[in-house]
Amino acid sequence: MSLAARIVEACCSKGVMVTCAESCTGGMVAVALTDVAGSSSALERGFVTYSNAAKVEMLGVSPQTLTAVGAVSQEVAIEMAQGALAHSQADLAVSITGIAGPGGSDHKPEGRVCFAVATQAGVQVETQEFGALGRGVVRTAARDHALALLADALDKLP
Repeated sequence: MSLAARIVEACCSKGVMVTCAESCTGGMVAVALTDVAGSSSALERGFVTYSNAAKVEMLGVSPQTLTAVGAVSQEVAIEMAQGALAHSQADLAVSITGIAGPGGSDHKPEGRVCFAVATQAGVQVETQEFGALGRGVVRTAARDHALALLADALDKLP
């Protein structure tokens, strides 16, 4: 069984709905979930907020946070996940913001992706350094990591 199928099954058995707030993956997590039959009982909605304006308008990310630390940051990942919960009927949110490449800088290298998982009880955040593996590889790795974070969060729910 695929990880996405496991997530859909767990959501259905626990009565939990998820939402995704995606930047560098452009909706790949939502696509993985909706590829599974029955996903309408698991995925409440998805947000593709590629631009900073979309992050602010759709998720309520603070313009001050974006100015202070930039879009690729744990702070923005947290605000994205919290905003996805606040702007949906979901119980669990995952957010992804990163630099898929090509490019990056010494301060924020290609392959850096920040993730957050939020419930009403709180938020967990982390950064993964996938490296300069190429845009497609980084995006796929970020999708898979976000799915793993969702699966782990679902396992911890009663």
